[in-house]
Amino acid sequence: MIELGVNIDHVATIRQARRTYEPDPVWAAVEAHLGGADGITVHLREDRRHIQDADVRKLRDLTQIKLNLEMAATDEMVGIACELKPEMAMLVPEGRQEVTTEGGLDIVGQERRLADIVVRLHDAGIVTSTFIDADPAQVDAAARIGVQVCEVHTGPYAHAFHAAGRDVERPAVQAELLRVASAGQQIRGLGMRFNAGHALNYYNVQPIAALPGIRELHIGHAIISRSIFVGLREAVSEMKRLMREAVSLS
Repeated sequence: MIELGVNIDHVATIRQARRTYEPDPVWAAVEAHLGGADGITVHLREDRRHIQDADVRKLRDLTQIKLNLEMAATDEMVGIACELKPEMAMLVPEGRQEVTTEGGLDIVGQERRLADIVVRLHDAGIVTSTFIDADPAQVDAAARIGVQVCEVHTGPYAHAFHAAGRDVERPAVQAELLRVASAGQQIRGLGMRFNAGHALNYYNVQPIAALPGIRELHIGHAIISRSIFVGLREAVSEMKRLMREAVSLS
């Protein structure tokens, strides 16, 4: 059955806006889990703009929830991951000026360096993942560096869906959906696990959730936004229901 990883970065964003103690991302993780989340995703950025080191440590120490740590491919972050041992570490590109992750990691351009990082993470017993565009060359490179999971960037699909007035049958939307599906088929054919995420919401998630062989979706902003109005448990539950419904109908 398809799984849902809830990204709680934006809970920390609200807290950091006032440099105070609440809302607590750990409490958010527990609420998301009670709503049906299969795991929690946090991005410990180099500039610490939202999630802080202490948040990740508390998530490890105080909960039994499966943790996916998004991280830049730096020595500092690898050291933190190897110490805290999340269930999964996902290598992502990172820019100081970006609002959120803007594209997939360029593995092709730094294959040897990334392969060394993957070995270090594997030696620490951590499942490794990478966030990539739906690009065959990047999928092949991901397999060569030894990651076990590839998360396909669904941002282009989500933007096309929105531009088309949420009409999934529009050619531009179908083209982006096919790119994600093709990448997923290639990922699975190379023996890796196929995940997806970025800009998914309650309107566009079902076509992605219905793709063959997809294992896990990572969704944050849409769920945290909806939680303002319905509460976090309910927001997670609604997303999980949409995902399962899509799988059952596919």
